Amino acid sequence: MTTWVGRTAAEIAAAVREGRVTPRDVVAEHCARIEQLDGRIGAFRHVRATEVLAEADEVGARPDLAELPLAGVPVAVKDNLAVRGEATRNGSAATDKTPAASDHPTVARLRAAGAVVVGLTNVPELCVFGTTEGVHGTARNPWDPTRTAGGSSGGSAAAVAAGMVPIALGNDGMGSLRIPAANCGLIGLKPGPRTVPAGIGNGDWFGMSENGPLATTVEDARLLLSVLADAAPAPGPGPSSPRKIAVSVRSPLLGVLVTRPYAAAAREAADVLSDAGHEIRRADPPYPWWLATTSLAHWTAGTAVDAQGLDPRRLTRRTRVHAAVGRRLLGAVRRGDRREQLRRLMEPFFEEHDVLLTPALARRGPAAAPWHERGWLRNVLANTRYSPLTPPWNLTGWPAMSVPFGTLPSGAPCAVQLVGPPGCEQGLLDLAGQLEELRPWVRTAPSP
Repeated sequence: MTTWVGRTAAEIAAAVREGRVTPRDVVAEHCARIEQLDGRIGAFRHVRATEVLAEADEVGARPDLAELPLAGVPVAVKDNLAVRGEATRNGSAATDKTPAASDHPTVARLRAAGAVVVGLTNVPELCVFGTTEGVHGTARNPWDPTRTAGGSSGGSAAAVAAGMVPIALGNDGMGSLRIPAANCGLIGLKPGPRTVPAGIGNGDWFGMSENGPLATTVEDARLLLSVLADAAPAPGPGPSSPRKIAVSVRSPLLGVLVTRPYAAAAREAADVLSDAGHEIRRADPPYPWWLATTSLAHWTAGTAVDAQGLDPRRLTRRTRVHAAVGRRLLGAVRRGDRREQLRRLMEPFFEEHDVLLTPALARRGPAAAPWHERGWLRNVLANTRYSPLTPPWNLTGWPAMSVPFGTLPSGAPCAVQLVGPPGCEQGLLDLAGQLEELRPWVRTAPSP
């Protein structure tokens, strides 16, 4: 008997289009996987068990089935995006329980492409932090369940890494796709502005947040991005001219160090790309001294806006403090002076280099623990120590992605980050595809 758990989205969709399997059979198998594993992993806030098989049958009956790019593919959606008929809880007890009347545009595009939404995934409250835990559950790293899956798209990443779904939808405001992707051994791509519809929270964190794919292969990431962007799928990488790639293992934030495994992964990935014909240069971007304070200001101010209208008594203490700090900084953040200054600083660097290669994280993810019950400063320091390399590219708004590369001493995946100037999403995917071909990774975690 053919099993569809562990297959890629591209493989599943091709089999459904060709009539080798029905959407119902694919979805039922993945739902059984969720029932088997999610009690230990905590990926889902809500599984749509009563609706999903009927929706799979609807996909199977579509007259355009043979043309659907995601025909019958089970997908998970981050619980800060509207799914018709379901409440959007955003990781909080303070949010509205009323079911959404319509799908978020990205969810609508998934459905139009033939995907079946199996559930909404866990997030930290208001998607603020780089670990995923709270009143709706704790998302654990399937490679090491004692560790966080990351955040804030931690539930989506855990679901994909555990083989509960082949692909998932998340979003990234300070690294919220790339952080959990790096922890869980996935491709996580934050596209540039206006590539994919945003509409995240109350203003997309001043335009810093973008929706994007989580996948186990570059092919699936490219496929999902094409659906989300409502564009024809780009061809896979073919013969290409050498790129000028800057490799940097320096933390953007003063006083935060990159640990040896992550620095070594970036250097080794650079060697692999050098052997593939690319021009590698050791060069650090001109990170300004004020980057830490600017990152903190935008991070907290985004939460202040998202918390407006919510009952503060139903928010956790760390969220209340985060929002209170942000309210004092809203004026400066709305002016956007520092973001424009950062872009001007970085533009000459990316005129000289096509792509920047860095470690994805500075150290392995923190323990899977009740961080939502701990103090604000402790949360901020834990997040900053392990993920200083993602925020600069939300501030600039430029594309960035996490790519699995190597392993940590624990056996869990390690990862690198690729960054480029506006419009370079397909170029980053091409480079990731070369890394995948030359240093393939294990796609899903062993079942616990």
